Amino acid sequence: MNMNNDTVYNVIGIGIGPFNLGLAALSNPISELKTLFLDQRDGFDWHPGLMIDHVTLQTPFLCDCVSMADPTNPLSLLNYLKETNRLYKFFIREDFFIPRKEYNRYCQWVVSQLPQCRFSTQVVDIVYEDGLYLITTVHTKTQETEVFRTERLILGTGTQPHIPSFIPKEDSRILHTSSYLYRKEELLAQGKKIAVIGSGQSAAEVFYDLLQSRDEDTQLGWYSRPDRFFPMEYSKLTLELTSPDYVDYFYGRDESARKTILSKQQAQFKGINYDLINEIYDFIYDLNIDNADPNLKIIPNSQLDRVDNSDPNRLTLEFTQLEQEVPYEQEADYLVVGTGYRYHEPAFLKNIQSRIKRDSSGLFAVNRNYSIDHNGGEIYVLHAEVHTHSYISTDLGMAAYRNSYIINDILGREYYKIEKKIAFQDFDVEKHAVMPTAKI
Repeated sequence: MNMNNDTVYNVIGIGIGPFNLGLAALSNPISELKTLFLDQRDGFDWHPGLMIDHVTLQTPFLCDCVSMADPTNPLSLLNYLKETNRLYKFFIREDFFIPRKEYNRYCQWVVSQLPQCRFSTQVVDIVYEDGLYLITTVHTKTQETEVFRTERLILGTGTQPHIPSFIPKEDSRILHTSSYLYRKEELLAQGKKIAVIGSGQSAAEVFYDLLQSRDEDTQLGWYSRPDRFFPMEYSKLTLELTSPDYVDYFYGRDESARKTILSKQQAQFKGINYDLINEIYDFIYDLNIDNADPNLKIIPNSQLDRVDNSDPNRLTLEFTQLEQEVPYEQEADYLVVGTGYRYHEPAFLKNIQSRIKRDSSGLFAVNRNYSIDHNGGEIYVLHAEVHTHSYISTDLGMAAYRNSYIINDILGREYYKIEKKIAFQDFDVEKHAVMPTAKI
């Protein structure tokens, strides 16, 4: 059955992750904006395959959907805690970093307050006609199609789990960290040798959870390409890189300079929580008191080159120790791959490609206002602009800033106050530059 919705929306957001959910929440009190947000999933569930017990967010609780833009907003985390009779418990806990499970439930609560968020709705095509974007959707349960009309699009489809092409991901013995909890019992019951690869937070969390859950006769390995298991950089002056000031500075650099800068910022955004590294070490230390050989292999400097899955009874992992330039092999029953996430451009954009700007690499040419269309105010992106706006694009703490910026741009006025400078340090010295005196 086909249905045409005659309503013309000012904004339709596609994808309801934390970023677009925040935009839905911040746009909710603005009567002049008619919005709709669509997601193909059945409901909000943030990284369910990694919802490990006792794991916390890496950002403070103020990085909720609204607080950094509007601390008085009723959809704040603090109001959620009040509404669920947990505010005093949170106060007594005295910890800025909330459990990931609690953040997920908070987001689900926000969704329940916003009827403009529709799930089980898959976007299959978008066309541009007579000044409007026509979005064709399919209901994932009833298979009914519906067409929505909007003046502007917000693309918030997020990133997808990434497994390098040389790893045979069709093999059921190989899984990405994003699906870890779905397979955990199987790994522990059937795996006598389990290998984890990756140098980031997800790989560390999975390794630590397996470390605590495995039997003593299960060998556990952790292999990382960098020369060490490095922590995230959380010093306060470094955290000023997550600021409006730094977005302006980074955006002002050319394409080549941005790539160089990003390559130097791995520790700030792609490292491991400092406390988690210490907890892993301390747990192994305790094991070592009673067992000189805790049946572990932790090897940095290891580049995975090939996975031989020809033997149905075992996987053979072929590594190179990068500093020694020595190849070596390890066997495993299961391989857990923690190689992160990547942005994949949605297929439903194929019929509006002519409206989208590209850079020399074919990536979105993202404007300072987060738009990617030639007119500079019709199609906005969330979490697809690392190459133009820095790693801040992935940070929950800056999501409210970006959403405020987009909302103000759509309205043509400052509805939400946007801080221009919050850092004590200056990133851009061009305004202070002294011009050389001309010689006569």
